[in-house]
Amino acid sequence: MARLLRRGTRLREQGQHASARLSRWRGIWALAGLLVTITLYRIGEYDTGNWVLLAFVAGFLAVAAYHNRLEHQIHRIGLWLALKQTHLARLHLDWPSLPADKPVEQDAPLYARDLDLRGPRSLLHLLDTTISTHGRGRLAAWLLDSPPSEDVWRRRQQLVRELARRPLFRDRLTIEAQRTGQAELDGHRLTAVLQHDLPLPSLHLLLPVQAVLALTTLTLGLAALVNWLPGYWMFSFALYVMILFHTDQGEELLEHAIGLHHAVDQLQAVLRELERRAQPPGTALALACEPLSRAEIAPSRALHGLARVFHAISVKAHPLVHLLLNALGPWDLFFLSRLRIHQRTLATLLPVWLDRLAEVEAASALATFAALHPSYTWPEPTPAAGVAGTHLGHPLIPASQRVTNDVTLSGLGTVHLVTGSNMSGKSTFLRTIGINLCLAQAGAPVCASRFTWSWCRLACCIRVDDSLDAGLSFFYAEVKRLKAILAATQERSGLPVLFLIDEIFKGTNNRERLIGSRAYIGALANGHGYGLVTTHDLELTDLERSIPGLRNSHFQETVDAGTLTFDYTLRPGPCPTTNALRIMEMEGLPIRTSDR
Repeated sequence: MARLLRRGTRLREQGQHASARLSRWRGIWALAGLLVTITLYRIGEYDTGNWVLLAFVAGFLAVAAYHNRLEHQIHRIGLWLALKQTHLARLHLDWPSLPADKPVEQDAPLYARDLDLRGPRSLLHLLDTTISTHGRGRLAAWLLDSPPSEDVWRRRQQLVRELARRPLFRDRLTIEAQRTGQAELDGHRLTAVLQHDLPLPSLHLLLPVQAVLALTTLTLGLAALVNWLPGYWMFSFALYVMILFHTDQGEELLEHAIGLHHAVDQLQAVLRELERRAQPPGTALALACEPLSRAEIAPSRALHGLARVFHAISVKAHPLVHLLLNALGPWDLFFLSRLRIHQRTLATLLPVWLDRLAEVEAASALATFAALHPSYTWPEPTPAAGVAGTHLGHPLIPASQRVTNDVTLSGLGTVHLVTGSNMSGKSTFLRTIGINLCLAQAGAPVCASRFTWSWCRLACCIRVDDSLDAGLSFFYAEVKRLKAILAATQERSGLPVLFLIDEIFKGTNNRERLIGSRAYIGALANGHGYGLVTTHDLELTDLERSIPGLRNSHFQETVDAGTLTFDYTLRPGPCPTTNALRIMEMEGLPIRTSDR
């Protein structure tokens, strides 16, 4: 990556130097042509002067055309460099160098916050290379929604794996969108305008009437200018203005369409790239883009006419120019009628095109993630209920700081009770399993050397907050989350539940926490699911003797030179140590020696 960036920077600098030289030579060429032509005219060589002037103008235009192409290439190289620098930031988790996180409109499950799936510095923030609102929504849906059917998932993963081997296609898709505008492609607004039904039954009559009045005013005005007729044009113009300001000119629809030409230009450029590159037939990309290739008219060509209409409508953003054009003729009505024609032809086609683009965008985002992390593994679903991962790590922790662990949850009713000291890594381990499961069910590679799982529903209780608006205490909010998880495991008609519960019942006292935890874990072991529960209560580890599916494991710390150190490595069995009193003592809080 660094070598590519150096090469791209060198090419851009060479192009900029060449562009500067061309600018100087264009000025010299124009000045030389002017001097030679004037000299020839002054000595009476008019024919020769005309030919010389023509030659210099032709040469100047040719150099200008070449210069414009060169500037275009320099701009593309600049966009490519910025794209690669962003990829490098994604690889190193350099969050300040990434584009700002953009909100997703759709609702998210509770575990989205537990697992850092969306929001600033989240998995979605890291993965999001999409260029449109539809694409970002599709990527979020893959990460947040219920798992798809296995057939859908396999087609999705095949597309992701195919695009991971096509970096040039992924780069071109982004660059084509950015070349026509840096703003995100707002497909929702464009669709809303094309599907906006504005009843104007008099449009077919109003447009020709105003056109005739405008033509009449122009003819009578020219006649008055050459003194053929008196100023009769004022009467036709007055009638034209009266109709213009006292009839519905489609303002409601036109106001919504202002500025949309940028979105149409972007969409046209991106779909043209898909039309060109979705080859060869039979590939996953070709199948994903099949509705584009089967269209009677190429989508990019259909959008070309719509772009011209939106460009014309956007004149409304310049009031004086807009008023002048409508004074000369029915500008708004004419382009409103053109927009109505495009509404009839594209209102049903555009959602399909945006849907296919969103599919490719989301797959491209996961493919970029795969290409940046070649050591990650492609997960495989298995029919047996459970999750198994080797060297499983958290993708949002830098590789230099990441510690990996193995995990095996095999069969319904399996519960791993994880004990350990404060800050030893229990919560991060739960998030590691959950976030990799979301990646796997989305069709992306996971941060592991091996990962298999069965299709499941995910349920978490990791980050729980009290709610002042709802009048909920922390403990009551936790109880409601745990109740929802238990209810999900008792629903045996759906997929099994993978539950991840951190510090069970931490919002209440020791005695009641132990009583509640024993009963709750026993119910989980008899339910339609499997998962992990972390706790500080070492007394719960004896549940291994009474619950067949329960296994104990732990994280622990070591004391070195009076300081606590953690290796974040999962070990079998109950935790042999605790560190709460030691942390209090190290921070200077009063601890009685007899209580240690």
